[in-house]
Amino acid sequence: MRQTLLLLTLATSCTVYAQNINVTYQGKLTYSNQNLANIWGYAAGGNEYALVGAKNGLSIVDVSDPSSPSEIALIAGPSSDWREVKTYQHYAYVVSEGGGGVLIVDLSELPDPPPSSDYHNYNGNGAINGLLVRAHALHIDESEGYLYVYGSYLSNNSNEGKPLIFDLADPFNPVYVGVYNSTSGHKYVHDGYADNDIMYSAHIFGGYVAIVDMSNKSNPNTLATFSTPHAFTHNTWRNGNFLYTTDEVSGSYLTAYDISNLNDIFEADRIQSKPGSGSIVHNTYILDDYAITSWYKDGFTIVDVSRPQNLIQVGNYDTYPGDQGNGFAGCWGVYPYLPSGNILVSNIKKQGTNDGELWVLSPNYVRACHLEGKITKASDGTPIAGARIEISSISISQPSNTGGFYKTGWHEGGDYNVTVGKTGYQTWTGSVSLSNGAITILDVALLPPAAVELLRFDAVLEDNKVLLTWATAQERDNMGFEIQHSVGTTGNWQKIGFVTGKGDADLLSEYQFEIQNLQPGKHFFRLRQVDFDGKADYTDVKTIQIRNLAFQAEMLPNATADRCTLHLFSEKTMNITVEILDVTGYRMGLAWDFEIEKEMTLPIDASILPAGIYYAHIITEIGDDVVVKWIKE
Repeated sequence: MRQTLLLLTLATSCTVYAQNINVTYQGKLTYSNQNLANIWGYAAGGNEYALVGAKNGLSIVDVSDPSSPSEIALIAGPSSDWREVKTYQHYAYVVSEGGGGVLIVDLSELPDPPPSSDYHNYNGNGAINGLLVRAHALHIDESEGYLYVYGSYLSNNSNEGKPLIFDLADPFNPVYVGVYNSTSGHKYVHDGYADNDIMYSAHIFGGYVAIVDMSNKSNPNTLATFSTPHAFTHNTWRNGNFLYTTDEVSGSYLTAYDISNLNDIFEADRIQSKPGSGSIVHNTYILDDYAITSWYKDGFTIVDVSRPQNLIQVGNYDTYPGDQGNGFAGCWGVYPYLPSGNILVSNIKKQGTNDGELWVLSPNYVRACHLEGKITKASDGTPIAGARIEISSISISQPSNTGGFYKTGWHEGGDYNVTVGKTGYQTWTGSVSLSNGAITILDVALLPPAAVELLRFDAVLEDNKVLLTWATAQERDNMGFEIQHSVGTTGNWQKIGFVTGKGDADLLSEYQFEIQNLQPGKHFFRLRQVDFDGKADYTDVKTIQIRNLAFQAEMLPNATADRCTLHLFSEKTMNITVEILDVTGYRMGLAWDFEIEKEMTLPIDASILPAGIYYAHIITEIGDDVVVKWIKE
């Protein structure tokens, strides 16, 4: 039989990476019973230092010998799980959610510990004199000499988390010069990047980036805004004409945007650390056309961004082995700018302990092997959308877009076998030679079907039964279709039935097969079409998710200072009651009664609640009570 059906082993486009690639472990420092937040670095006099945002203050660590990091000083600050650090000249600036305004530290005495006269807490001057209490993040426009403080709060509750701007003409004594008051309604800015009087602010609750002209600090001018993939914009970083963003939610992306024309900003590409795992991206920084990105339970990644329209992961290191997927654990921050090239990593805490970890690692930066091309019809050159390009030996599976184009790649050069195909066309097989730092063009023209032409293959869930249906336009030498089933993953296929084919037929032929008594979980199905001579091809894979009938609820994010959303699911239409309780069980006056059908979301304004632990208590008519715990920061 000639190849006519698309041979697939993956249901979605993905690239799977090994645990540690192009990164070497150097050393580690453990913080007993003290978790860590973000991290920055500093170098002077031939020595290198880690500036670690620890729970109890700013930890200054000598990492000149990367195999043996040693703490020089801990400058105590308000206890907080959030602490951010940046540097300007020989000064460090630190903010936290615990209070203290901005801690400013003169680092010129290093490697000796800074004396108390070399650091102080700054709480604002001028219009905000003494009012700056706490903040979430900060960035420094080093070109112009200004400090941007994000997610900031004043003691008179007047700021709502807006960015505050300070002149660093005297770096030890900043001067307040302005505030960015967004006109969109989303005042709170979680983080951002600023350079040459342009700010790229991450409006996490609005789910967008604002590009703002800050040349007039008393009257900033918003130039453009755009939304990010998961509408939970956490972090931004500019590299030339491209801006990189992260969304701090499960299954999130590092995303590249072309901002060369502010009237026509568009997404160039996006990438995940481990597609399908549900892992959460955090902060990204750019160095020499590489994006170095903390990715919580995945550790951190190195992505070649020299071609922003084709992002390729070329390095990674898992600092949280033994766990993966969704969850706020593992790597919080990375710092890639030391003269030695070593990368500093802050692990929130070691798995199973309350001990934070500072890691020192050595990267091997390599350029990606880019593979790009166009898939067309051999008959007339018309582009083919949805054709899949596969290199099974390295788990590359990439579809072509509506113009027939595809872009993918790998971190290691070599010769690889490639399969290209789509249902309704003959599958193409060949080989390609990939080289680091090179773009390999592979254009493929697919031939029309010559034997069994499959028109469609569908899977439909009815209660706990799955009905498979498919149809062919013509058949030659077709013995029939073997039905294959896999549970939880596509790697364990089992034959569960066989449907006899028509042998030879030139008219539409329709088939179906029913599978009963399936357990809750993820189920995969495919057909193995078999000729009388034993040759076989596979269809693409269909996925069915069977849920429990029990009611399900989840609060995202589970820790917030402003707003959160209760996500609800029920297979059965029912009436429910939702009420918000504090940790003592006291009703907070927030309650709702409504009917739920399938999935729905309930936005909750947490800004009216004091900080503390809360519970969403859901009462269903089937007698099940569901309680979801969350935190108001």
